[in-house]
Amino acid sequence: MSVKKHLSRILGLIATFSCICASAGATGPAGSADKLSLKTVVIDAGHGGKDAGAVSRDKKTYEKNLTLSISKYLAEYIRAEHPDVNVILTRTTDKYLTLQQRADIANNKNADLFISVHINSVGNTKPNGFSVHVLGQSKKANTDLYSYNMDVCKRENSVILLEDDYTTKYQGFDPNDPQSFIFFSLMQNAHLEQSLDFAEKIDKEFAKGPIGNSRGVWQDPFYLLWKTTMPAVLVECGFISNASDLATMKSEAGQKKIARRMADAFTLFKIDYDSSVKLDSDVASQPTASAAQAAPKPQQQTAAAAKGTQDTAAAPAKEAAQQNVENGKECYGTQIFSLSRKLDANDPLLLGYTPRVVESGGIYKYIIGVDEDRAKAEKAYTEIKKKYPDSYLVRVTADGKITR
Repeated sequence: MSVKKHLSRILGLIATFSCICASAGATGPAGSADKLSLKTVVIDAGHGGKDAGAVSRDKKTYEKNLTLSISKYLAEYIRAEHPDVNVILTRTTDKYLTLQQRADIANNKNADLFISVHINSVGNTKPNGFSVHVLGQSKKANTDLYSYNMDVCKRENSVILLEDDYTTKYQGFDPNDPQSFIFFSLMQNAHLEQSLDFAEKIDKEFAKGPIGNSRGVWQDPFYLLWKTTMPAVLVECGFISNASDLATMKSEAGQKKIARRMADAFTLFKIDYDSSVKLDSDVASQPTASAAQAAPKPQQQTAAAAKGTQDTAAAPAKEAAQQNVENGKECYGTQIFSLSRKLDANDPLLLGYTPRVVESGGIYKYIIGVDEDRAKAEKAYTEIKKKYPDSYLVRVTADGKITR
């Protein structure tokens, strides 16, 4: 591919993503002040119909059947334990769905959370265990781990190839072309921090068994996660290529236990989510609350869908002065987004603001409107939220920790 054509395709992909971010910022469920709880979850049983997914070595067990069974048990548990939650399955039968159709179901239902259930596979029988994935750029490009993760991404994205004219439908995205993954490094996930929070809860619960070997939480370029406009995770429950994992996943008891772990993680996530969204609503209704009235708030992950095409005019001088609050002092501010990369000071995503950046676990949290006086920070928040609809007020402790 010529350099000119390559750049043209990348720019097209970026433009497409910018439109999606703009839409998510305007209508995304996580930023709606009137939603006081996690109301809708979409459970996606990976593969289906003509797309069998991974196949066991004896050719008798298909990923599509395992994911459907586990997803149904998960839906059953959540419905029984959270009757206030609308639980939607992308498929309830052996039906073929494109990746875009799966994402559209979640987006059209204004889902608050998206869970895609999958089964892993490799060429040999030794690897086993589960892994949890959120949207991001695979790292360590010259390592075996990077190659392994990219193989997983290519396999899960390869369903695109079953569609007619897929290069047009997916804006030139080709799961067999490594260059197609470059644009993922130029995007941020509007809900990365919440997705990571849920992924970590799943990882912790899954470690209790029945397949207890954790392969970690990863950021990877899955097309499906990119297209969903809410917190989203893709779970690889185990290896169909490993005899022990396969035996567990084939059994009814094993499937129920796997679903049980995910349901427990969901409950923990919902508790945090509901608490955080209600606190956001409280701040919006009382924008001038004093610091004495404000109790420390539990940490919760939400990130803004920032638009690269917004006005990049410099922030007021007063705002720049607020950023000079010294480290080591408790202060308040507005977190606008979290990224897995550090932005340049003049990056257009910052709209001229000079943020305070807090790094935690490889994630950079960007905070603006910083002030030691909570009332002043809240006043700044009301203006910042007009530019970053999914932003929220945070408290930065003296030792650099963020709470809400």
